[in-house]
Amino acid sequence: MKDKLTIGITDCSKYSNYSNWVISYADTVEVLKLGVGDFDAIKKCDGLLLTGGEDVNPRFYNKPENLEYCYADDMNEARDEFELKLLEYSQQNALPVLGICRGMQIGNVFFGGTLIPDIPSWGKPSHAKLANGNDKYHPVNIDSHSWLRRILQADEGLINSNHHQCVDKIGYGLVVSAHSLDGIAEALERSSPENSSFLCLVQWHPERMQDQQSPFVRNILNAFMEAVRTWKRKY
Repeated sequence: MKDKLTIGITDCSKYSNYSNWVISYADTVEVLKLGVGDFDAIKKCDGLLLTGGEDVNPRFYNKPENLEYCYADDMNEARDEFELKLLEYSQQNALPVLGICRGMQIGNVFFGGTLIPDIPSWGKPSHAKLANGNDKYHPVNIDSHSWLRRILQADEGLINSNHHQCVDKIGYGLVVSAHSLDGIAEALERSSPENSSFLCLVQWHPERMQDQQSPFVRNILNAFMEAVRTWKRKY
């Protein structure tokens, strides 16, 4: 029997979407909910998935003047602090990390980057959900020289979108590997991924895309889980 792989998933309002997606990889995978106040749970995990959710408070990237552009009823500083601490642990222990939507944003902040707190206010078209509540879909271009390109085996594709914040200044040691046609960064990776632990940060939501066989879904999950399996064997 193959060893169980335990993925820590940060708690959020749509936690089941992420947990069901990860479990779909194989029956040897189990998930552990990571909630504020239970930091030690990460020590039982072989990989970390940072989920979507609330706005990141601008004080964590030294832009308190941007607070007025955030949704006042949709911030959680305790979660911000908790996830930054999880990221610190992950980097100290070479734990594979997959960040989705807010997960990409908090990841960028951890590495010293900043965020655009409200995309339309910065003069870009909205990337928020549609009026009926469904995700918006739009094309994305992949950097042909990126590590992400090797994972996806695609130069472009269609992804979903449901966010009003995005990365601005890119964090230290990171590079943008995918852009929307209007210039929003849709994925970040390490500048030297070959010599570092797995880190994949994407702005779209692979866990709930309509086409679950898309490389922007399946290849992302496969690459993450293979990195988790490798980490488990090593550590």
